[in-house]
Amino acid sequence: MKLRRATGWKQGVLLLLLVQSWLLLSGCESAEQPGSSAGATTESRAIAVAAAEVQNRDLSRRLMLSATVRPRETVRLSAQTRGIVQQLLVEEGDRVRAGQLLLSLNQAEQRAELARAEALQEQARLAYQRQAELYQRELTSSSEYQAQAAALRVAESEYQLWQTRVAFGTVLAPRDAVVSKRWVELGESIREQDPLLELTDVSQLVLHLGVSELDVAYLTVGQQVEVQLDAIPGHTMPAEIRRIFPTAELSSRFITVEVALPSNAWQQGVRPGFLGRVNLMIDARQEALAVPASAVVQQEEGAFVMVIANERLEKRAVQTGVQRGQWLEITEGVAAGEVVLAALVGEMTEGQRVRIVGWRG
Repeated sequence: MKLRRATGWKQGVLLLLLVQSWLLLSGCESAEQPGSSAGATTESRAIAVAAAEVQNRDLSRRLMLSATVRPRETVRLSAQTRGIVQQLLVEEGDRVRAGQLLLSLNQAEQRAELARAEALQEQARLAYQRQAELYQRELTSSSEYQAQAAALRVAESEYQLWQTRVAFGTVLAPRDAVVSKRWVELGESIREQDPLLELTDVSQLVLHLGVSELDVAYLTVGQQVEVQLDAIPGHTMPAEIRRIFPTAELSSRFITVEVALPSNAWQQGVRPGFLGRVNLMIDARQEALAVPASAVVQQEEGAFVMVIANERLEKRAVQTGVQRGQWLEITEGVAAGEVVLAALVGEMTEGQRVRIVGWRG
């Protein structure tokens, strides 16, 4: 009876020890379980990053220059003889045609001289004819005949001279144009070289831009540009580079570039004196592959970016081009549509798992 009780007691103690050992092992396993799970999570944890897609962008460099609209050709008419204005047929703003009479001077004195020269010419002609008849009949010497011929030529020249001076009394339009200035009034007395009228060819309006010697090499004759006029807000006018002057200004080192407006600019309301702003494209790169400049890391061995592929970083060597603002041209190493790390932060290495949470661009 006592032996059975002792045996039962020992069995109970043994069972208790087994339960405690099982609980201890379970506790150790549960304690180790989180540790091993944390290690696995640390190894595979994805870092949140900002990314950018490699895209074609317009990295062309542009210049915004301003200049005053001016006519390409302006004609200033000056008096070629003295006289009093007796006809004044135009004023500022009038359109005139080639050959149209603009003004005339009182030419009474010049016309009187012309009549006298005409009479002297007729007299010399008659004398020459008589001398020629005598010379043919050998009734006069050769020297007398030649002298009379010379006198006739002098009289003819004098007549032509006064014809020209009388013609100077009428001022005709040399071309189709618009009267832009008038310096004389009806009845005013003028002298030789006094300014009379200014004619402007409004079918050819231009702007003269001063372009740096460093930039003018990128411009070509015939290149299309855009012009904005302050007087016509919200309207962009197509134009083209008509010519590039051969020399630079000594003081500024600027080279004049002439931009021609369309032939119908006058009909669209453009006037000489308006301020125009020209958008010039310098170094055209309209389809350049580009990434944010912060995405490119420069090292001694060269430049590289971190490409994001299958949620992991891949180091990729690249060749860079020009930088325009925040964008850097990539000429070799990546293709359009690929995704790169927008900026290398911390100790990111190749093979690192990442998670895109933001985009640049």
